[in-house]
Order: sequence, then structure tokens, then C-alpha cells
Amino acid sequence: MAKSKKKRARTSKRQSTIDWGGPAAPGTRYVNFVLGALALAVLLGGGAYWWMGRAAQGDFDALVVAGLAALERVESFPNDGRTHLNPGEHHSYATSFPTSGPHDPFPTATGVYDSPQRPTKLVHALEHGSIVFYYDKPATEVMAQLEDWARLYTGTWDGVVVTPLPGLGGGIVATAWQKKLSLTPFDPAAAAAFVDAYRGRGPENPVR
Repeated sequence: MAKSKKKRARTSKRQSTIDWGGPAAPGTRYVNFVLGALALAVLLGGGAYWWMGRAAQGDFDALVVAGLAALERVESFPNDGRTHLNPGEHHSYATSFPTSGPHDPFPTATGVYDSPQRPTKLVHALEHGSIVFYYDKPATEVMAQLEDWARLYTGTWDGVVVTPLPGLGGGIVATAWQKKLSLTPFDPAAAAAFVDAYRGRGPENPVR
């Protein structure tokens, strides 16, 4: 019995010498502090981005309600086809604001552009379900509004494209697949109602 107690005592002594790491080295503490600060910044930034998106969506929804009556002014056009052109092939549309017809195999990506985009690519963006806004010399607040919507709606099948077209002056033209709304002067409520009515409803892959 005494031998057994002695063995347990030796075992206990070995366990008491286990090194559990001790205090962190100064360099390790600094790295941990930096990583923690970065994680906090990411968390706060993500929360702010989410909150701003919610606020922008709320503002947009309020404009939609105010602009529903303007949808009576939307022009509708016949479907001129959905065939894809060969790479590099050109096509002449009967209007400066085509809303259907043969088009480039690759659509214009959503976003804001400072140079005119090829009509054949824009038509494919419409087929995807995007809304295309044309501008020339808009007021600062008008351009800011369009940029906000382009940031808010970036989906492949339900986005917003903003592209210049010389000759419009201060006016804006909005197009969707087989739809067009002229906005001279610009009416943000009417424009928002147009976006809400037709965004995401292109014939290639309707998502709304």
C-alpha cells in the first residue's frame, strides 16, 4: 500500500511541471491586438454597409410608391428577336434606345460607365433583366441618384446599367426589355417605379 502511494506522488509531481504556455510574448500580444482590431473594423464596416443598404432600399421603395402613376407613360415595343450575333458582328437598330433584337453574345455588366457602351451589348443586358439608363449632361443630384441605384442593384439578372449617350442634354432615358420611359425633366419617383416594375423580368432568366 505504501508503494502505491509513493507512485501516485511521483505521478502528481510530473503533472505539476506541465508548461501551459505562460504569459504571451510582447510580440504575440501585439499581433493579437492588431488582429482583434482588424476583426472589429470588419464587423463594424459590414454592419454599416448593411445599414446603408437597408436605408437606400427604403428610400427607393418610398419613391416607387410615389411614382406608380408614371408607369402609364411607359412605351411598349414589339419583340424584334433574341438571336445572338457572331463575335465581332455589328447590327444597326432602328432607334438610339433599342429594347430588343439581335445582340452581342456578351452583355454589358451592371454599373456606371463614363463612355458610351455598344448597343448590341446593352440589348443583351436588357434580355438578362437589367435596366439601362442613358444620360448626357445630367444635374449632379440626378447622376448621384443613378449611381446609388447602380450600387444597390448589381445582379446579373436584375441589375442597373448607367451609360452616356450624347445628345440627351439634361434628360434621362430608361429602358427595359421592350419598354422605354423618357424622363425630361428627370423624375426620381417615375424612374424608381420603372426600375421596380421591370428589373429582373428579362426573358432570358426572369428572377422577379
